[in-house]
Amino acid sequence: MITVHLEPEGEVVELHNTKSVLAVLNRLNLRSTMAIVVRDGELLTPDRKLHMNDVLMVRKVTSAG
Repeated sequence: MITVHLEPEGEVVELHNTKSVLAVLNRLNLRSTMAIVVRDGELLTPDRKLHMNDVLMVRKVTSAG
């Protein structure tokens, strides 16, 4: 199980059978350009593998042009 803290909403989501950052973003209906993903203070790229019991912070980013 992967625990995901969604920001700025403050929601917590638990995902099962999720093996990569890209899979997490897909399950959350986000593209890789729409959010940053952090694990233990480290920014993760979409190709990074995840481990059981990982805790992630997914922060949606917006562009103000």
